[in-house]
Amino acid sequence: MPTERRVERMREVAARRQLDLQVVVDHVHDPHNASAILRTSDGFGLQTINLLYEQKEFPEISNPVAAYTKRWMTLRQFSDARTLVDTLHAEGMRVLATNLAPGTIDYREVDWTQPHAVVFGNEHRGCTEEVIALADANIAIPMIGFAQSFNVSVSAGIILSEAFRQRSAAGMYRDALEEMDEPHRALWDEWTQREIRRELRQDR
Repeated sequence: MPTERRVERMREVAARRQLDLQVVVDHVHDPHNASAILRTSDGFGLQTINLLYEQKEFPEISNPVAAYTKRWMTLRQFSDARTLVDTLHAEGMRVLATNLAPGTIDYREVDWTQPHAVVFGNEHRGCTEEVIALADANIAIPMIGFAQSFNVSVSAGIILSEAFRQRSAAGMYRDALEEMDEPHRALWDEWTQREIRRELRQDR
């Protein structure tokens, strides 16, 4: 059985998960970058990572780079952009694609306290054209140097840190001692039951 301290730690993390803030990994090629995005997402309290890979498999996650966060997160795979965006819209998410094209919105102008899914694209091509076309808006990080873009995992850190700042100021990272709502309690129960099953297997 998990120790009482372990169960309480799972409760604390589950209580603060931001279920209405998601990330989309859009054909990111480098396993290191994909792993770093997972680690960053977990660190800022996200739960769901959507993987859009139309013609190739999602790169293998490096546990050390991802800080072994993969097993605590919900990973969903999609093979076409339309299904992905339709799913996110049905869940009440506004889809934002990171994009360098003219007319993009400064990421700091987004109200991140609202439900959003932010798309981070391939290291060379950026977000796929269909995602950009289907997205509710395109966002960008202002840059003043010679480089035109940040590394994709760095971009995730910059944007999600702003979302964290806004949501923290709005009190959206609940105190772990507060009573959890049903979705957060279900997540905590899922983690606890999984850890119990894992330890039972190890005892055999």
